[in-house]
Amino acid sequence: MDNSNCIDKLNNLVEINNDRVEGYETAAKELEEGELHSLFGRLAGTSHNNLSELRAEINRLGGEPTEGTRFSGKFFRVWMDVKAALSSNERQTVLDSCEFGEDKALEAYNEALEDPKDLSPEQIDMIRKQEAALRQDHDHVKALRDANNS
Repeated sequence: MDNSNCIDKLNNLVEINNDRVEGYETAAKELEEGELHSLFGRLAGTSHNNLSELRAEINRLGGEPTEGTRFSGKFFRVWMDVKAALSSNERQTVLDSCEFGEDKALEAYNEALEDPKDLSPEQIDMIRKQEAALRQDHDHVKALRDANNS
């Protein structure tokens, strides 16, 4: 059985989680401590958990999990905006950039679930569970951003 389409879909999710880990770990390094430092560690942790499950499933299917990211174009610039904002302590810009990144992560998960024909019911359940965790992260970032905006 050819699992290449399924592996490709799962590797797309690996990439977006790699982006989140890279982005939030980079952002956390720019902060000494505080609420955002702690938040970034927790957000990266969500993606570490997702990556563990996704990589195990790709390996089970006989595929090779990608080590890459989508760090190109707009997404890369957003994370660089986070770094620049952190260095100038612009909390609102940091939170705006983080929410943009969270939106991109949710988009990747929604794309995977829009056309699930190559996915097993167990894989769909795993992706939905991960999407729910990412949505919680997104909503937390959005709430902080909105509270900071008022």
